[in-house]
Amino acid sequence: MQRQRKIALRDSLLSRYSESLGELTMRRRTEIASKAARAESDLANRTKSAFLATMSHELRTPLNSIIGFSDVILSLKGGGETQAKSAEYATHIAKSGRRLLEVVSDILDISKIESGSFVLNRQPADLGDIVDAAAETMRDAIAEKSQALDLRVPPGLPMLSVDAKRLKQILVNLLSNASKFTDPRGRIILVAKRTPDGGVTIAIADTGVGMSADQIATAMKPFGQVQGHLARTQEGTGLGLPIARGIARQHGGNIHLESQPGAGTTVFLTLPPDGAGSVMP
Repeated sequence: MQRQRKIALRDSLLSRYSESLGELTMRRRTEIASKAARAESDLANRTKSAFLATMSHELRTPLNSIIGFSDVILSLKGGGETQAKSAEYATHIAKSGRRLLEVVSDILDISKIESGSFVLNRQPADLGDIVDAAAETMRDAIAEKSQALDLRVPPGLPMLSVDAKRLKQILVNLLSNASKFTDPRGRIILVAKRTPDGGVTIAIADTGVGMSADQIATAMKPFGQVQGHLARTQEGTGLGLPIARGIARQHGGNIHLESQPGAGTTVFLTLPPDGAGSVMP
């Protein structure tokens, strides 16, 4: 009888211990989950703050130009020099308006990519024509910095089943970044080649400032600014590379960067056979 009481007492103590341990484990799990939720919320708030700071700058700057030059034009009277000034100010207004449209378009694009609602309009296209169109878009910006642009697109590349407008957008973004972060009289080289598996690789190399591994990781995040939004010397929303990578992935390809500080940057755009969609030999 005494032995049975000891066993019952032991079982009771074990049961109470197990219940207490279970309560402690559950409480600990709740605390961990709560901390994780707070950390996620803090990260979301910091991301939102960075986004608002960047957007505030990017939207306010062109709007100030639009409003300022519009007011000046309204105050001008007479002809001759006045007409010349009007044309100059109208040019600034148009440039600021286009920049504002680009900002809004970038925000819409990254929203569609992240929500999975981004749709491609695939058609057979010649890569050389797309590269030429992208280079023409960037011609004035590159010439303004007296930079050299070397295009190396060999004949015989396959026709691509791609969204030509979106592929051009990728190339313009990459060429724009290369120009922005390359000193005047620097060099930008675009090389396209067919890969052994029938896909296509496009490499864009520059002689610019280059980036560290941490800076590359930052640049590939939406709204990421390598220099930080409080000390930026280049305009931009920080969406160019994420949008370019998102569009590349929609085609079944990808984008990756190789760079070192002070040694320039090379961006590789790959389109695999199924993504490149070779429709002609």
